Amino acid sequence: MDSLIPFTTSGSLVDCVDRKMLVILRDGRKLHGVLRSYDQFANLVLEDTVERIYHGNAFAESWHGLFIIRGENVVLLGEIDLDREEDVPLKQVDYNVLIAYHKQDAETKKEREEAKSQILYEQKGFCKEGGEGDGY
Repeated sequence: MDSLIPFTTSGSLVDCVDRKMLVILRDGRKLHGVLRSYDQFANLVLEDTVERIYHGNAFAESWHGLFIIRGENVVLLGEIDLDREEDVPLKQVDYNVLIAYHKQDAETKKEREEAKSQILYEQKGFCKEGGEGDGY
């Protein structure tokens, strides 16, 4: 049983160092960057980081450079297949063009989640604990 422990901890990230990764955070942001370092708490250091936003069949990127991420904020971490990255049928557009649509999508999603939460509270007795970004 002890032989399985290294594969369920941050030690399993050793093969991901120096590879291009996708990181999805609790607040919904999607970051693409090269994983340079991590620690026992799964805190991450990404280099050449861009934040991607999506709307329909389009995406835009905002450059962030070096990015340090606290491990508790990571929802998903995955390697990007560089051979297939260009095959994604999305069109890249200017960030300033897409940001308004992205904000509207986020606001719509927030309103939908609040309505769903209210219904669950009133009809099923679920509590409305948690704050923004606690959906995971």
